[in-house]
Amino acid sequence: MSKRNKVLLGGGIGVLVVVLILVSASAKREKGVEVRFETVGRRDLVAAVTASGKIQPKKKVDISADITGRITRIAVREGDLVQKGQFLLQIDPTIYQANMQRATAGMSSAEAQAVQARATRDQSQRALQRTKELREQNPNLISQEQLEQAQTAFDIADANLTASQHLVEQARAGLQEARDQLAKTHLIAPMDGRVTRLAVEEGEVAVPGTFSRETGLLLTVSDLSVIQTTVQVDETDVVRVQLGDSVEVTIDAFPDTTFVGRVTKVSNSAILNAASAATGQNDRAVDYQVEITLANPPAGVRPDLSATARIVTDTRKEALAIPIIALTVRENTPISTEQKTASSGGPPRAEAATPDTSKRAGSQGRKKESEGVFVVHNGIATFRAVKVGIAGEEHFEVVEGVRQGDTIVAGPYQAVRDLKEGARVRPSKESSDTTNRKRS
Repeated sequence: MSKRNKVLLGGGIGVLVVVLILVSASAKREKGVEVRFETVGRRDLVAAVTASGKIQPKKKVDISADITGRITRIAVREGDLVQKGQFLLQIDPTIYQANMQRATAGMSSAEAQAVQARATRDQSQRALQRTKELREQNPNLISQEQLEQAQTAFDIADANLTASQHLVEQARAGLQEARDQLAKTHLIAPMDGRVTRLAVEEGEVAVPGTFSRETGLLLTVSDLSVIQTTVQVDETDVVRVQLGDSVEVTIDAFPDTTFVGRVTKVSNSAILNAASAATGQNDRAVDYQVEITLANPPAGVRPDLSATARIVTDTRKEALAIPIIALTVRENTPISTEQKTASSGGPPRAEAATPDTSKRAGSQGRKKESEGVFVVHNGIATFRAVKVGIAGEEHFEVVEGVRQGDTIVAGPYQAVRDLKEGARVRPSKESSDTTNRKRS
């Protein structure tokens, strides 16, 4: 084969390859992007907030040491049921008994001094009275100086009596303080409940928790008749939680059972960690505490068990819905009057404001964007702005923008994200199988 023929043959093969590539690309474009189709329909939606936390009794009392002393006796064990007034723990009372005796003796001494002062005052009062009577009968018998001396003696005796009475009150207060200190060595149950924590043993020294609550903690008595789940809800979700919302609670220790409850308290202040409380600044995610009272707590429940709560914040019956994955964002496309009429089934209404996402964008020269879906008609995907309501687990409620029976692109995620206006699409095998199952 000549050199010229070889060149011509090579050029022909190259042209053929290019033609095949162009034909393949054209066929691929004609075939369209493979996506998952779904028909817009109605379904029941449940909006919920999920949060984790711990099981806690509604009422518990931490019994701490108010005095310092060695623990000589513990009458209960962790897990024991106790009744109000039952003896729990004894702190060595020796020092406080001695203080009590000292205060009692001081009280007796003060009272004796008061009795003596009263007798002196009474004697001075009688002497003053006699001096005044003699002075009135015969001024020559009692001089003015003698009368003044008697008056001064009475005033001094009366002041001494007053001082003695104050000393008695002071001694009485000291005695009461010593009595209270002695009583604090004998600890009793403040209420009916169960000992859920015993933090000390016999022989240890109990000290007051001046700077730390845990330092002086001896034991905890909890009323387990009412059980609550305390969870931490993110700031973006807590505004949707209301008192009385129904809740499903799962406890890790009881994996096969779901417990029902109600929201009984929503905190008005955020939970601050130690660093934020010290500096007064909080640059982390903000959580709020929500309390849920269980209607049917298990018999073996214990405080501090891990739990997860699913708080139902809203429900919709037979709401027009689209898959969450179908919702995407594109450059602003306002909802037309025809779309609103079609989605609502009623007469035309005034055009609604741009969706919230478009309000949030564009304040600094950026393009405004709208939330919407791609509606498929004759194999062509057209972006249509929608207004959504509540969010269920897998679907959004649609308030405006599409009508029941519309076919939309429902996935996969990357395809929805990259899809262009007017692109040709074709159903994937998954959506075809789903359609066939629905028809059958």
